[in-house]
Amino acid sequence: MPDSTQKNFDIIIVGAGMVGASLACGLALQDDLNIAVIDAQKPVFDWDENSYDMRVSAITRASQELFKSIGAWDRMLAQRVSPYQEMVVWDAASSGKIHFDSADMGEPDLGHIIENRVIVRALHQRMAELDNISLFCPQKLVDMNEMEDAITVTLEAGAQLEAKLLVAADGTRSWVRQKADIAVKGWDFDQAALVTTVKTSDYHHDTAWQRFLPTGPLAFLPLPGGYSSIVWSTSPDEARRLTEIDKKQFAEELEQAFESRLGRIESVAGRAVFPLRLFETLHYVKPRLALVGDAAHTIHPLAGQGVNLGLSDVQSLLSVIKEAREENRDFGALKVLRRYERWRRADNRAMLVAMDTLKRMFGSELAPVKEVRQLGLNILDKVTPLKNLIMHQAMGLK
Repeated sequence: MPDSTQKNFDIIIVGAGMVGASLACGLALQDDLNIAVIDAQKPVFDWDENSYDMRVSAITRASQELFKSIGAWDRMLAQRVSPYQEMVVWDAASSGKIHFDSADMGEPDLGHIIENRVIVRALHQRMAELDNISLFCPQKLVDMNEMEDAITVTLEAGAQLEAKLLVAADGTRSWVRQKADIAVKGWDFDQAALVTTVKTSDYHHDTAWQRFLPTGPLAFLPLPGGYSSIVWSTSPDEARRLTEIDKKQFAEELEQAFESRLGRIESVAGRAVFPLRLFETLHYVKPRLALVGDAAHTIHPLAGQGVNLGLSDVQSLLSVIKEAREENRDFGALKVLRRYERWRRADNRAMLVAMDTLKRMFGSELAPVKEVRQLGLNILDKVTPLKNLIMHQAMGLK
């Protein structure tokens, strides 16, 4: 990694999380590009290896291929990943259920559950190997100015950086998006996600489990060692209550909500709550500026597609920039960036609509809706080709 006193770059990325760091690695592998990465918080890479991160991601095959292409996947494998071969989904308010099996598709797995901190550490290790990435961390931005052929940002320490393109990968509360006056359209779900890690008496069978409760979905995601990551979506008040009760009572209520599918809850780690909302920005791009990941869109976690959408943004932007450079075009020009916007808005909006529809369908207590859910799930479960097609798309396979 070069001397961070450099001031002029080709591209500046704000945000060094999973999406921003992936983009930095991908861009750095394009010849002759100098990349600056800025993040306000320094990541923590030293932790108790016997503990698990409360935040995990369900990484699709498409995202896995991106990680491979930028040289980060083997670093994740060397740490800790959990492939899952099956997925079981059932409805608490009816007898509807569906079972996906990678064997039916001729695939080794449906994806991998990976702790977020493992992904970030692997990406930062990869960034450190690339001489054309300069990391400014921890550093806050205090100003941003767009010019005709460049954009500048000012760091809290006083340094001013300049580039042809600025990419915002700084999350749902993106400072860059707000500074650029890009509006968002969306709504709160009036739900929160409680996350924790548990050990169950029965093995999870390398299966992702999800039960749709009237208050929201409850997911058990497989981790190594027979542990499971819990994502329990419910009302904010109920989520708060579930964090305040003692671990014994929480384990009992979790078992009941999950119908004891994996036996007893033998241990419970720390618990945390995150608000849930859906939004999409009115614009993904402006001259010299592009938004990626949660800075541009967020969805309900019920299908675990949030980070995968962000990584698809990365793949698309990498392709658009590469093509523009091959054609000797200005990759920071609005005309070029609009191709990225059109490409990603279509895919992201389809996923946002699908997830919102599912959330509303499974949250309804109306008898006709329950009957449709039951019928739809059970019919789909019996039509293997259609079921496999759905999973094929969800995995990002072409």
